[in-house]
Amino acid sequence: MKIEKPTIQKWILLLSGLFTLLELFVSFTIWFTPEVVIENIDLTANGVQYIVRMWAVRQFALGGIFVYAIIKKSASMLRVAYLFFLLMFLGDLVIGILQHEMGLIVSAIVMCIISIVCMYFLSKNKTEN
Repeated sequence: MKIEKPTIQKWILLLSGLFTLLELFVSFTIWFTPEVVIENIDLTANGVQYIVRMWAVRQFALGGIFVYAIIKKSASMLRVAYLFFLLMFLGDLVIGILQHEMGLIVSAIVMCIISIVCMYFLSKNKTEN
């Protein structure tokens, strides 16, 4: 008896691939040229490089989760990646609200919605098969 893996819709794989590239690009940008991403912070201040590197590694880890999930075509791993994405952007939403930064608020809401939609369709595939 052969157990079939649930198929993942192509649009989710493509979107996940785009998010992978985005996360890896952001990670390398933050690591090598943080001044491009962080304009209002004194990067020479004590402890700032530590925080910047932690941020870069967080982005790289998320990109790595997406890469693994896409290669394995694992719906459960993609759900984990989108859950990570959702939690990350919920945090960004809170920061945007606290900082009164409308651009961050809007982008966080959009990314939260995208994450929820992807998790919904990945879960729907699981229950249908």
